[in-house]
Amino acid sequence: MQAALEAIGGRLVLRRGSALKIIVEIAQQTGARAVYWNDAVEARQQGTALNLAANLKMIGVDCRAFPGDLLAPPSAIRNDEGGAIKVFTPFWRRLMALGDPNKPLPAPKSLRSPAGIFSENLDDLALEPTQPDWASGLRETWHPGEASALARLRCFLGQGVESYRDNRDRLDLDATSHLSPHLRFGEISPRQIWHAARFAAADRPGLSNDIEKFLTELGWREFCRHLLFDNPDLETRNLRANFDKFPWRESRGDLRRWQRGRTGYPVVDAGMRELWRTGFMHNRVRMIVASFLVKHLLIDWRQGERWFWDTLVDADIGSNPANWQWVAGSGADAAPYFRIFNPVLQGERFDPDGAYVRRWLPELAGLPSSLIHRPWTATPSQLADAKLKLGTSYPEPIVEHTAARERALAAYAKIRGS
Repeated sequence: MQAALEAIGGRLVLRRGSALKIIVEIAQQTGARAVYWNDAVEARQQGTALNLAANLKMIGVDCRAFPGDLLAPPSAIRNDEGGAIKVFTPFWRRLMALGDPNKPLPAPKSLRSPAGIFSENLDDLALEPTQPDWASGLRETWHPGEASALARLRCFLGQGVESYRDNRDRLDLDATSHLSPHLRFGEISPRQIWHAARFAAADRPGLSNDIEKFLTELGWREFCRHLLFDNPDLETRNLRANFDKFPWRESRGDLRRWQRGRTGYPVVDAGMRELWRTGFMHNRVRMIVASFLVKHLLIDWRQGERWFWDTLVDADIGSNPANWQWVAGSGADAAPYFRIFNPVLQGERFDPDGAYVRRWLPELAGLPSSLIHRPWTATPSQLADAKLKLGTSYPEPIVEHTAARERALAAYAKIRGS
């Protein structure tokens, strides 16, 4: 970002401390007449923005806020009582009825920055880890920045979006956009993606169904952000109050095995190891591993949400808790709790040849495709051929699926009538 600004005569100023104090100081030092920012839906940042606007007004500086992180402001999509719409389909219909969002303005061709404004040096902030350097896998996988975001968008709409509707759940195919980290850090806006997708659909009508499905995924992100606007404690509070009485288990050992990809269920473990290495996980696998934690292990969804927040490069303050509550059944428009993914069948359906599992669990690579999602069913000779020792080189299942399913349904029955 610093290099991009300098190329057009601008400058990036870095400072540590209170945003309220620092922005007022810089406005005074530069003689600014106005300060511009993108609105945020988080309650804490809304409070900062309101206080900042009041303090800037006191020194005669105007404030301009824009909904650059959303397709539409929350005030534009309300139910008949003026509250939030808590079911996605009517939310999506209302959003579509608003028409296309405004097109983003082009980037400026030149900027002028006043001289003599103090900035800290980026290297002095020592933001990246060194001992240990746990971010090496992230660097291998991701290239941050606006240029990388725009390149990913062009590549996806040029090649990857074809068959998106049919293939987006396949774990062994590169069939998704990988734009979520760039969206999360503001390196690209949802309006840029929306209009680029609309242009691609108009240019290649045969892709219209795939692009419409892709846009609904952008709409789901929007839905989660709007939920956050009305529920600032989304990451800690069950939206369905009856889940406050759910009999969650406390098991540090089971949680640790889930975090480290040692549950004995290959598609779950592959997803958790991909997450640890790259900071990312396919959306279908996110649902599988979340369902496993909440329903097979009966561990509180908030434990999973916190782990994803710490490890995902695209951990979004709206989508992360909203999606965990969706899986748990405690949230808005949630999947019913009794929908319990069978991790074996999910793996066989969405990774039919085991390519995804083999990539992240090389210890299972020698198993045939018919066994790779259920290694505990292999015969001793098959295990020997694959050079696999269950319980040593790869763990036995942490829990048996049928028993775990029955336990989960019994736990849910205790709160169903409340």
